[in-house]
Amino acid sequence: MQFLTLRRTRRNAPSVRLAPGRNTVNEHRDYHDTLRTLSEASSTGLHFEAFKDIAWNSPEFAAPADDPRWTLPAVDPLSHTDWYRALSPQEQRRVARLRLASITKTGSQFEQLLLLGGTQFLMGLANENPEFRYFMHELTEETHHIQMFQEFTNRVAPEVHGAPTWLVKAFPLVGSLGSLWPSFFFQIILAGEEPIDHIQKSIMRGGGIHPLTDRIMQIHLAEEARHIGFAHAWLRHHAPRMSRFNRLALGLTTPVVMRIGFWSIVVPSRQDATLLGIPRNVLRETYSMRNPDFRRLLAESCADVRSLADANGMRTRLTLWSWRLTGTDGRLSRYRNEPSRAAA
Repeated sequence: MQFLTLRRTRRNAPSVRLAPGRNTVNEHRDYHDTLRTLSEASSTGLHFEAFKDIAWNSPEFAAPADDPRWTLPAVDPLSHTDWYRALSPQEQRRVARLRLASITKTGSQFEQLLLLGGTQFLMGLANENPEFRYFMHELTEETHHIQMFQEFTNRVAPEVHGAPTWLVKAFPLVGSLGSLWPSFFFQIILAGEEPIDHIQKSIMRGGGIHPLTDRIMQIHLAEEARHIGFAHAWLRHHAPRMSRFNRLALGLTTPVVMRIGFWSIVVPSRQDATLLGIPRNVLRETYSMRNPDFRRLLAESCADVRSLADANGMRTRLTLWSWRLTGTDGRLSRYRNEPSRAAA
């Protein structure tokens, strides 16, 4: 299988075949420097533990169901609907609390998918490969994120479901891509991390929601910046020696998984939509490509991935139709994490 070309190369040869005109030695050194910096930041720099760095029982972090601070963030298209605005303050608080818990639960499930595929990926790395140390740090941090997200869900709304059932059942199969098709698996990682990172940054820029959610987002954003940075660096480093067929396949499938990841995080699952009491017509109109707010949020969440795919030669005349068809096409970010308002 041509998908496995990169895998065999990584196992059997330490050298990296770069595109013509690139300095192999400097590029290789820069990549190792990046891995070293990320590893040191995870081990001696800013890092957190779910039950040490969050004072769960602090009065400030109390999260009763009738807390007036429960409100939908402006980044959620549901907050702009006539249906939500017409609800009583008590019902708005209930919907916001369940909605935030549902998104958090979905985040926990995506982190567990990363662990499934991540361990498969690590199994194939050769001794002395510096990717092993950093990615192991990342998986360690993800276990704390899972605990953090799950504890929030348990305390705030344990009745929520999270991601669609069909997607959760597919996780073991998706996780196997960590060893079978690692380049695609790293794109899947970004499909789970980039949308939630974009949404959380938008919420924090808008002033936050509740002290407990804000503290969780602060921790997640700080460590997720390293995780996303590693996925970008890994794909940039390995892209030059991917086969043309692999790059073509990634160019076609990346927008699809970005759409699926975004949809699973932003759109309530059938079970959670019923729990929230969202009418079907409101659900269809709000989370639809006909809704300009929803369409814009999807495109903005994919801006960094588009720029990465463009730099790696994965957005070409042969693949652009996939980006346009899925609604993941749009402007290229000038730098990673560029705020959406900067483009305007």
